[in-house]
Amino acid sequence: MSRTKAPFGVRPQNRLKGLTPCALLLATAAAPASAAGLAGELGAGQGDFGGVGIMQTPTARMAPEGTMSVSWSRTQPYRRYNVFFQPTAWFEGGFRYVEVENREFAAAGDGRPNLDKGFDMKLRLLQETRYWPQLALGFRDVGGTTLFGGEYLAASKRWYDLDFTLGLGWGYLGNQSDVSSPFGWVAGRFDERPRRAGGDQGGEFALDALFRGPMALFGGVEWQTPWQPLVLQLEVEGNDYASEPQSNDQEQDSRVNLGARLALTDNLELHAGWQRGNTAMAGVTYNIDLAGLRQVKNDPPPMPIDAPPRESWAEVADALEQNAGMRVASIRQEGRDLRVTAEPLTFRHLPQSEGRAGRILHAQADPEVDTFRFRWQERGLPLREDVHDREAFVAAARSAENEMAHRHGVYAQARLEPGGGERGEALHIADPRRFEWGLGPRLDQNFGGPDGYLYRVMAALDAEYRTDANGWFSAEITATLLDNLDNYEYIADSDLPRVRTFIGDYLSESRVGIENLQYTRTAHLGGSWYAMGYGGLLEMMFAGAGGELLYRPFDSPIALGADLNWVRQRDFNQGFDLRDYDTWTGHLSAYVETGIEDVLAKVSAGRYLAGDYGATLDLSREFDSGVRIGAWGTWTDAGDDFGEGGFDKGLYLTMPLDAFFTRSSRDRADIAWQPLTRDGGARLERQYELYDLTQERRLDGYWEAYPRTWD
Repeated sequence: MSRTKAPFGVRPQNRLKGLTPCALLLATAAAPASAAGLAGELGAGQGDFGGVGIMQTPTARMAPEGTMSVSWSRTQPYRRYNVFFQPTAWFEGGFRYVEVENREFAAAGDGRPNLDKGFDMKLRLLQETRYWPQLALGFRDVGGTTLFGGEYLAASKRWYDLDFTLGLGWGYLGNQSDVSSPFGWVAGRFDERPRRAGGDQGGEFALDALFRGPMALFGGVEWQTPWQPLVLQLEVEGNDYASEPQSNDQEQDSRVNLGARLALTDNLELHAGWQRGNTAMAGVTYNIDLAGLRQVKNDPPPMPIDAPPRESWAEVADALEQNAGMRVASIRQEGRDLRVTAEPLTFRHLPQSEGRAGRILHAQADPEVDTFRFRWQERGLPLREDVHDREAFVAAARSAENEMAHRHGVYAQARLEPGGGERGEALHIADPRRFEWGLGPRLDQNFGGPDGYLYRVMAALDAEYRTDANGWFSAEITATLLDNLDNYEYIADSDLPRVRTFIGDYLSESRVGIENLQYTRTAHLGGSWYAMGYGGLLEMMFAGAGGELLYRPFDSPIALGADLNWVRQRDFNQGFDLRDYDTWTGHLSAYVETGIEDVLAKVSAGRYLAGDYGATLDLSREFDSGVRIGAWGTWTDAGDDFGEGGFDKGLYLTMPLDAFFTRSSRDRADIAWQPLTRDGGARLERQYELYDLTQERRLDGYWEAYPRTWD
C-alpha cells in the first residue's frame, strides 16, 4: 500500500535540465516520429495491466524496440494507469498504479480510494519462427506490494490474421488452480503460495513467492478484421476473482472475456471489452517510438565551400558559433596545422559542427595549411582533438554539394586523438562570455501518491556568470504562480533524519525561492584525470560544499569517480537561512559501458544524506535518437527505518530537445518516476557531474554520425 509520494524536484542521478515533464509529454505527442502503425496492429496491443497482452492475460509478444506505451483502463472496481517501455528487443518493463475504487487508503484515513503500485517485466526466451511460437517468461507486480503478483510462461503464434496465445500462470494469474504446482516434487514449499509477499512493508522483490502455488491455464486469440483499424479479442482467464487483494472478491460468471481494439491514429488506440461475464472494460493507449524520435530541421545551411574570406579571425569565430554551433576559445596556427579550441553548443553530433566549421576555415586559412584540428572542451576541460585532412575534406564537401559525397573515400581522412595542448601562433583569442540568463515557465508535478495529482506552475529565472573558462556562478530562482500543494500530506514510518520527506514544507512555505546559487570550478589534472569543486546553495533542500574526482581514459568504456560533500539542511523558505541538521555524504562510482544492447551501468557506493550506507545501481540505454531510458535502485543499511518498500527505486527518461524542435540543440530534458519519497537512500542533487561534462571523451557513434559532416 502506498504511503507517500514521488518527490517534486528530486530527480534521478545523471540529471539533465530541460523541459518540464508535462511539456515533454506534450512535445513527444506532437513529434512526427511516433511508433507508426502500432495502434491496431495484430498482437501489439497493451493489456489492461499494461505491457503487450490481450486484456487480463499477457502474451509472449513484445513491442518494437524503443517503444514507450502509456495506457489507462477501467474494469470496476479497478482503474489502472500504466507506463511501459521496450528498452531492448527481448525485455519489456514498466510500472503501474491501480486505484481500487471500493477500498479506502487506510494510512490517510480520509476516505480516499486505495492506490497500489506495481512493477512488471517480461523476457523473450524464444523468437517466433515458421514452425515455433514466440516464448516469453513474465513477472507481474514483482516489485511492489505484490497484491496482484503473478508469474507466467506464455507462447504466441501467428497464423494469417489470427494471433494465438497459450500460457501457464501462477499467483494472481493462476487462481483458477487448473494444475498443481509442477515444482512441488522439488520442495513442498512450492505447493503453497504466501498470501503476502514482497517484504513486510511491500516494495521488495517478491522472490519468496515466485512460481509457488497452483497454476492455471490462460490464453486467447486476436483477429485482425478486414477493416484494418479494428482488432477483435477473445481470452480465457487464469484468475477466478475469489481471492482478490484486500478481501475484495468479485463475482465471475465466465472465464471467457471478449474485447476489441480500435486504432484512431497510428499511435492512439481505444479498447473495450466484456469481462468476468458481467463487467464492462474501457481503456485507451498511446504509443511513442522513443528510438525513432526526430524532427525535420530548419537550421541555417552550411557555408559554401568556396565562400570569400572574412575580414578578420574574430569574424571567423563569430561565424563558427552562428553556423557551426561551436563557442570558440582560440584559433591558432602551428606550421601546417590550424587548431580551433571550442565548446560544442548546437549540434548533437560533432561531425556536423566539424563539417560546417571546415568550410568556414577553408575560406580563411592560408594555402599552406593542410590540416584542420578541432580541440573540443567543456567548461574548460580538454576532452579530445578531431583531425581532418584539408584536401580530402574540400574534395568531399564539393562533391556533397553535388550530392555525390558517397563516391569519395573521405571517411578515412579524419582521425581522433586524446587532445593536445595550446600551441602555435594565436590568430584569435576570444573574450570570455561572462553573463547569460533565461526566464521561462516551469511545471513540477507528481502523480501516484495518496494525495492524487499535485502540481506547481512557476516562473523560473536561470542565470550564469563565468569568471573564466573553468569557473562560473550559477543561480535559479523560482516563483510559484499556481499550485494545489495544500493537498500534500506527509504519511510515513521512519526514524531516519527527515532529509527528503520535508518536501511538502519546502514547496508550500514560500512562493519565491532560491533553488540554486553556487560557484563551480573545474580542473584538468593531466592525462585522464578531471576534478571539480563547488559550494553554495546546492539544491532546494541543502547548502554546502563538495568536490568530485573522475578518471576517464580516452575512448574507454570504463570510468571511475568519487565525490565528497559536507551539507547542511536549508530553511523551508528557500532563502539563505539554514536548519540544524548537517552531514557528510559521498560516493565512489564506476561507469561501465557494458557492450550489451548499448547499456550503461553505473554503480555507486557510499554514505547517503540520512547517514545510511549502501549502494545504488543505475542501468540505462541510449538509442540512436538520443533518448536514454534508465532504471535505478538503492539499497542501504537503514533496515526497518528505511520505510515502506525497504529500498529506493525509480525509472527515468532523458530526451534531446533536438528531437522535438526544428532547430538543433544539445540541451536535454528529463522525466522521472519515483514511487515514494523516502529518507533512506537519499542522494545530494548535484547540479553538475563530471561524467556528463566529459561525455565527448567517448567516441562511440562518431563514425555512424560522420555523414552529418555534410549537413
